[in-house]
Amino acid sequence: MPLEDVIKLRKKIDKINQQLLELLNRRASLVLELAEIKRQHNIEMYDPVREAEQVEALLAKNEGPFCDASISQLFTQIFRASFDIQRGERDKILQVSRSFRSTDTVFKVGDVVIGEKPLLAAGPCAVESENQIEQIAAALAERGVKILRGGAHKPRTSPYSFQGLGDPGYRLLSAAARRHGLLTVSEVMDEKGVAAAAEHIDILQIGARNMSNFRLLEQVREAGKPVLLKRGIAATYEELLLAAEYLIVGTDRIILCERGIRTFEHMTRNTLDISAVPILRAMSHLPVCVDVSHAAGRRDIIAPLARAALAAGAQAVMVEVHPAPSFALSDSQQQLDLQAFDELLAAIKDLL
Repeated sequence: MPLEDVIKLRKKIDKINQQLLELLNRRASLVLELAEIKRQHNIEMYDPVREAEQVEALLAKNEGPFCDASISQLFTQIFRASFDIQRGERDKILQVSRSFRSTDTVFKVGDVVIGEKPLLAAGPCAVESENQIEQIAAALAERGVKILRGGAHKPRTSPYSFQGLGDPGYRLLSAAARRHGLLTVSEVMDEKGVAAAAEHIDILQIGARNMSNFRLLEQVREAGKPVLLKRGIAATYEELLLAAEYLIVGTDRIILCERGIRTFEHMTRNTLDISAVPILRAMSHLPVCVDVSHAAGRRDIIAPLARAALAAGAQAVMVEVHPAPSFALSDSQQQLDLQAFDELLAAIKDLL
């Protein structure tokens, strides 16, 4: 019977799979013995010439049915795995991953608990003056917002656009926040600016353009401050988590931030990838924030995007609020005035 033949062949394949597993593990044990000898005698772990010669020797004996390319690929993977265990990397599990830590990361910044229940971070795109940031800080505190956002150094696409007040912007932001019992979050632009930002700002933000600036990530890591890490405009989820991994060896107080990605659509500034929220929460134990203002680039759809983000499981939403958006020095079209912000609060209060 054909079915009986299938069962017999599958059993043979299963037996060979077990034999292959045993042989691979025996090979790995020998690799570890070899690695110890190499360490004792200060011999280089990796010998690419020998690996190439091994592959060539195997290909010379290959009689099929696997083609040479498949054999080369299979053994290259075996050699790579062997090299990894020689270096002690038996389990390449990212510390930011859900596999490394099954429970959600929850941490306090001042009196604010992040990662437990949804929070709002709000404030202007840029700190423009003492009066402007004071007005917003006072209004947000009255409405129960805990985190004040505002840019001091603004990375702009055009060199002629408002670039921010620089380090004095950090000081104005911090002073207004302290007067009203708020935390601050603001972007760090480069390695030289980390110290100045860390002196005044509670949560250091890595912008989308700098997500893969690994030297900056290392500098921010050394500062020991909580970090809000924004996803790059064309970054995959894995790339965002790898960027976070640069930070986590110094601090696990990290917030992942989805802020829209670049697509062919021109009706919004970016395209909000709402699926990033549940996927990142499944992949990582770190809290997830959504910056709805930068995703939309327009104020009329901020409320439904915020609702979508919270419904998808976001632990924080970031939104831009300005006392007079029409006269804002940057991104005026995406900032809410206080009346619109009140409408947003009413629209999402059941999700907070």
